[in-house]
Amino acid sequence: MQRRSFLKAVGIGTWAGAGFVSGDPVRLALAADPTAGTPDLVAVKNGEPEALFDRGIEALGGMGRFVKKGQKVVVKPNIGWNVPPERAANTNPRLVRRIVEHCLQAGAKEVYVFDHTCDGWRDSYRTSGIEQAVKDAGGKLAPGNSEGYFQTVTVPKGRRLREVKEHELILQADVLINVPVLKSHGGARLTVAMKNLMGVVWDRGEWHANDLHQCIADFATYRKPDLNVVDAYNVLLRHGPRGVSTADVANLRSQLLSTDLVTADAAAAKLFGLEPDAVDYIRIAGEMGVGRKDLENLAIRRIVL
Repeated sequence: MQRRSFLKAVGIGTWAGAGFVSGDPVRLALAADPTAGTPDLVAVKNGEPEALFDRGIEALGGMGRFVKKGQKVVVKPNIGWNVPPERAANTNPRLVRRIVEHCLQAGAKEVYVFDHTCDGWRDSYRTSGIEQAVKDAGGKLAPGNSEGYFQTVTVPKGRRLREVKEHELILQADVLINVPVLKSHGGARLTVAMKNLMGVVWDRGEWHANDLHQCIADFATYRKPDLNVVDAYNVLLRHGPRGVSTADVANLRSQLLSTDLVTADAAAAKLFGLEPDAVDYIRIAGEMGVGRKDLENLAIRRIVL
């Protein structure tokens, strides 16, 4: 499905509650929210993954705002499935490469990329295109396929999730950059920023058996990423999380960036054609004070390339 058909089908021609403005850079600057300081959310559309991120991270203050010289960075995309990029079940490898490049340019000592995959990790890393993308950018790949990589941590503010086995890289990282792909999900309705963090834990099967939506919100109280980048270049509309064919995919050529993972998820839900409260874990996280989902009260920078 193409972008125009998708927008028509879900009944949205605007994003996150307000329209985009296209045109020259001066008009774009004048059309942006006249809010002093850094925006709560940056929404970029009509570009390739690299260009979308370049403009988005610039609007947030540049990667130097998040990554300092000598730091260890972990980039967490969705690499769960042994399917090619055009199926949109995994984060776009071109975006992952660009983020790693920005981190290294900002002075990061090491940039690791990993996921606790659903399909075999070696096949998923390779077929998704992310393995080659990370190598090309100068980053490092790490597996998440063995319980030995995970350590038990407590979740003090959790209601149902009180402890979890988390990947050691997350515990060691100075900076965590969360890079989900926006897609449908049979159990959670949507996969976005909060749901993507299930890929940093080992015992996620218990979440499915113990109120999945509450557990997703609970874990978000424990480890909040420093930056969330939602890949909406290609969006899997149905049959998620793995998808069936490219007929399930809409080419939206868009991206969302925020330091608040609830804000990122709320805007992604709107882009998908849903109200944020229609996705239970977004509603619950908002009620728990994990982050903000009231998009109408936030400073949103909208950029059209």
